[in-house]
Amino acid sequence: MNAIAAPVSPFPTEATTREAQAAIRDEFAFFGDWSERYQYLIDLGRKLPDLPAEWKSEEHRLHGCQSMVWIVAEGDANRLDFHAISDSAIVSGLIYLALRVYSGRSAREIADTDADYIGDIGLARHLSPTRSNGLAALLGFIRERAREQL
Repeated sequence: MNAIAAPVSPFPTEATTREAQAAIRDEFAFFGDWSERYQYLIDLGRKLPDLPAEWKSEEHRLHGCQSMVWIVAEGDANRLDFHAISDSAIVSGLIYLALRVYSGRSAREIADTDADYIGDIGLARHLSPTRSNGLAALLGFIRERAREQL
């Protein structure tokens, strides 16, 4: 990969994956219905830094998503950083949540952490099958990069 300056990442926002998932649960519990939660997801997606144009290529495209998603992993077993974005507002919000839990963590912490927040906030029940498949592909990519470092 060429030496491309990575966007400044806002992650991690919490000290551990456990704390990140607890914060996500608390935030989503605040909203009364799923229209508010979808709007919150869209707002979170807007916080993702854009990717360099060079990273928006087939080489970095995440397959398994109906939307266009690009993801780049950097780092080693001590710390893996993920940079990702989508052309879909809601998918960008899903990316934000995943990166909040996993980006900036050790490969061991990533590999040992299940994405419990998805079920805990009811997200699994409210995603279309194509978005569910895309989220599974995103989480699979993240965990696979972690396993490669172990």
